[in-house]
Amino acid sequence: MKIFRAKRSEKLRDKRFKSYLQYAAGEIFLVVIGILIAVQINGLAQSKKENEELREYLVKIKSHTKEDRIVLDSLEGFRSSVGELCKKARRAILNDKEKERMFIMLGGSTAFFDYYFVSNSDGYEALKNSNHYGKINNTRLDSLLTRYHRLVGEIAQNEKSYNEYLNSQENYLSTQYDRTLFLAYAFIPQDSLKKLATPMADYYKAIDEYTSLPPFRNVINLASYQFDWIVDAYGNLKDTGEEVNKEIDVWLQ
Repeated sequence: MKIFRAKRSEKLRDKRFKSYLQYAAGEIFLVVIGILIAVQINGLAQSKKENEELREYLVKIKSHTKEDRIVLDSLEGFRSSVGELCKKARRAILNDKEKERMFIMLGGSTAFFDYYFVSNSDGYEALKNSNHYGKINNTRLDSLLTRYHRLVGEIAQNEKSYNEYLNSQENYLSTQYDRTLFLAYAFIPQDSLKKLATPMADYYKAIDEYTSLPPFRNVINLASYQFDWIVDAYGNLKDTGEEVNKEIDVWLQ
């Protein structure tokens, strides 16, 4: 800086070395202070940027958790209804009243629908793979997110086990039994069926024969037990999701 250089030159010409050294030290001090202020300002700006990026991740995770809940509500309703039908069908089998409960037995066939819960974990995975995950590491939010995705994994494993089993039983049924009349009765309106050549008595017989087969009853019995566990797991996941979102709200304040 020209002013400082001029002052230094003036003091050197006048051979005032002590004053020169004091002035030079003061100049260095001012430069250091300026650098420190600049570094602090830059650090604050960087910290603000990182906090904003973390907020974006957390907002995305919260949104995905809400999306998961909508899917879980739907699946919970389906599995609860089917589970109750299967329990009624199981009671009919145990009481030897399958023929009297034909429509209950028919309703139990919905246990052959294979559904999977797939969590939207994009936001969580993105945060884990970023440089910002360290900010929530070993916090309550970290613990809740870990629990949430552990539950997701347990549900996925349980659903996979059930769906693979029902598919194996259904594949066996497909090779051993002609399901034309059974499926026609299940999916074609009654008025339309009555206009066809096949007597209604044949459809009833087909339903009775199909629902008497061991693979069909195996799936009914498994669903009547396993769906209770899956529904409970859905509830636990929803509760944990609520805790996650409440904790995220604390971080966003």
